[in-house]
Amino acid sequence: MIVINNLKKKFGSLSVLEDINLTIETGRIYGLVGRSGAGKSTLLRCINGLETYDEGSLLVDGIEVKSLKYEEAREFKKDIGMIFQQFSLLSRMNVYENISFPMKCWKYPKNKIDKRVRELAEIVGISDKLNFKPSQLSGGQKQRVAIARALSMDPKILLCDEATSALDPKTAKSIVSLLNQINRQLGITIVMVTHQMSVLKSSCEEISILENGKIAESGLVEDIFLKQPRALINLIGDKDNVIFSKGVNIKILLSKNIYDKPIITKMSRELQIDFIIADGKLEKYKDSVMGSVIVNVSENDSSKVMKYLDSNNVKWSLYNSIESECEISEEEDATYA
Repeated sequence: MIVINNLKKKFGSLSVLEDINLTIETGRIYGLVGRSGAGKSTLLRCINGLETYDEGSLLVDGIEVKSLKYEEAREFKKDIGMIFQQFSLLSRMNVYENISFPMKCWKYPKNKIDKRVRELAEIVGISDKLNFKPSQLSGGQKQRVAIARALSMDPKILLCDEATSALDPKTAKSIVSLLNQINRQLGITIVMVTHQMSVLKSSCEEISILENGKIAESGLVEDIFLKQPRALINLIGDKDNVIFSKGVNIKILLSKNIYDKPIITKMSRELQIDFIIADGKLEKYKDSVMGSVIVNVSENDSSKVMKYLDSNNVKWSLYNSIESECEISEEEDATYA
C-alpha cells in the first residue's frame, strides 16, 4: 500500500507538488493524469525514491521513503519496477541480456537468472526474440522487453511513466492489455502516469487528476468520467454539444448497471412525454460500458423526468451550457460523496 499525506516538493523556489494526499491500495491499477508540468512524473519519482520531497509523508508498505539510508534505499528499490516512455534499453545488449541485467547487478545465480528471463519472456510474449538486439525490434516489442526487465526483481509495485505514449494506438492497446494481465496474474500494484484517456478507461480502477502540483480530483474512474468534474473537462476539453436554449437539458448518466437497459424509451412511454435527444455516447471502461445521454424536455415536464430518474436510481445532472459547471442533483451529489 502507498499512503501519501501532505507531500510537498520544490525545485528551488518553484513549487512542483503541493499538499498531495492519496492512498493506493495493494493490487490496484492507479492512474495519475494531468497536463504537462502538473507534477505527475515528479510524484512517481518520489514514490520510488529517485526524487526527495521537502515536507509530508510518503509510506510504501509502512516505510517512510525519505528516511531510508543508502543501503536501505537500494534494497527498497528492488521492490519497485519502472517503465519509461522511451524504453531505456541498452543497445549493445540483446533482449536476454537486457532482461537479466538487474539480476546480474545483484549477482543472482546464473541458473536462477536464466529461469527468470525465460519465464518473463513467456509472460510478455517475446520468447522468440531473446537473441535480438533492440534495433531489430518494433516499438511494442521494445516496451515488452522493458516490462520484462522491470519485473525481473519480482517487484511489488510497477511504476509506468507514459509507457504507451511513444506507441501507435493498436500497439498501445496491446501493452495496456499486457499490463492488465500482469496485474491479475501477479497481483502487482501498478501506478500509471499517462495523458491518454484510452489507457485510463481500459486499465485504471482509480485516478487522481493533478493541476499545478495539486490533486484537483480523485476517485473511481467510473465516477469521474460519469460525473465529468471541472478538472476532467479542463484536461480533455468539452465537445461542441447541441444544447437547446428552450426547455430543460438533462444529462442522464448511463452507469455500467443500466447502460443496456431501455431507460429512455421506457420513461417516455410511462410518463407519456416527448423529448429531443441532443447528444449521447457509450464508451468501454475496463471490463464494462458507460456513457450518457442529454435530453431536452419542456419546462413543464422536467420535474416529472427528474422524479422518474430519481425513483429508478438513475444519476442525472442539469446541463445548461458547455461553458459552465453542470448543476448536479442532490441525490447524485450524495452518491459521489
